[in-house]
Amino acid sequence: MGWLTLLPPVVAIVFAMWKREVTLALLLGIFTAALILSGGNPALAFVDLLDRIVGVFSSAYNTRVLMFSLLIGALIQLIKISGGVTALVNWLAEKRFTNNQRKAGTLPALLGTSIFIDTNMSILTAGVSSQAVFDQQKMSRERLAYIIDSTCAPISVLILLNGWGAAILGYVQETGVTDPVAVMISSIGYNFYAIITLIIVYYTVFSTRVYGPMRTMESVATKQSEDAPLLTATKKRYMLMPLVFMVLSILVFMFITGEGDLRQGSGSESVLWSVVLSIMLTFALLRFDAKKPTKFLMEQCFKGMGDLLPLVSLVLLAFALSSAMGDLGTAKFVTAVVSDSVPVFLIPALLFVIAAFVSFTTGTSWGTFGILIPIAIPLALGLGISPGLVLGAVLGGSVFGDHASPISDTTVIASLAAGCDLLDHVKTQLPYALTAGSLSVCVYLIFGLMQ
Repeated sequence: MGWLTLLPPVVAIVFAMWKREVTLALLLGIFTAALILSGGNPALAFVDLLDRIVGVFSSAYNTRVLMFSLLIGALIQLIKISGGVTALVNWLAEKRFTNNQRKAGTLPALLGTSIFIDTNMSILTAGVSSQAVFDQQKMSRERLAYIIDSTCAPISVLILLNGWGAAILGYVQETGVTDPVAVMISSIGYNFYAIITLIIVYYTVFSTRVYGPMRTMESVATKQSEDAPLLTATKKRYMLMPLVFMVLSILVFMFITGEGDLRQGSGSESVLWSVVLSIMLTFALLRFDAKKPTKFLMEQCFKGMGDLLPLVSLVLLAFALSSAMGDLGTAKFVTAVVSDSVPVFLIPALLFVIAAFVSFTTGTSWGTFGILIPIAIPLALGLGISPGLVLGAVLGGSVFGDHASPISDTTVIASLAAGCDLLDHVKTQLPYALTAGSLSVCVYLIFGLMQ
């Protein structure tokens, strides 16, 4: 279908940026894809749109992601009303652990880089546990979303002892290289986007300097913090116990589902089970220790889930649009168009750009891995380029597109965990992603000339 395959993501992204209405933008993108697939029949396109949304639930992975994204709202609300957040924030400030913006920013950055087993677990833990600290230091939630989004995915693609590593290794093995493990390990040093992104994040944290649209959000956050009502502090264990229990139980379930190998464990299953158990633990603490009425706690659970329903709906539609992109063959078309008659030294930089574009337009880094790795490594071997170099370019470009795209489920979950508007998160993070992406292209050009 040629260039038409690019129309749905372009429609979705342009409309979202123009009207600041992401739900309608995603629906328009899905409908546009369905219209193309149905040969221009609007009636069939409408039916296909609904079937495609329903079809999201045919995937157990997608359903689990949607469930824990919704349930995390209940956990956040229970922790919020417990007073444990305020108690923990006060204790951290008293101990001078988060008594300035530098230390406050270090908390989610360290959490984001230390929990590399699963990106969703990392994003949720780092975001939920840091919201109140950022509010106290008059730092914007958009800055928090940027920190957790730009540490969790890059570290997961650098320390490949997780589901990402298992999937990538599988793709590399299928290319027939002699030593797929060595190729994957060598890609770590060539994943310049992930490395540069982490450097920029920690520079931002330690310097406390922000630029671009983020600076505007910081001034808004200062005003909101001054007007925010004070919450009653109770016991910090009401926040610590559920979050620590959630992280530990995720690791246990990853070990169990992976039959003794954390790298082979199911992240979506582990996160879902752990979130449910954490809700039960928090509910029990508030019911029997804090003596809160059962009816009140149930109402708060549904309130928390209701607060996150709009964002969870975006994740649902993002999955549906990604499915439509797969049926249209958007990624394969882009790859075929740009790979013809390209000088050898441009290959690494070009693969980075292609991966970034494919990931941006489809909203998935995993899908980009599966499409480009089987193409990139044989191409590198045939042209005498280091396979680790092209693999690093594909992985880095995929993460860049995932970061920058407003239709990526990772982007949506990051804004959800930080408690900020999705488009505000995209707008404030984009300058940082573009900076890291531009520097990465330059480095890949240099390494391409050295081949």
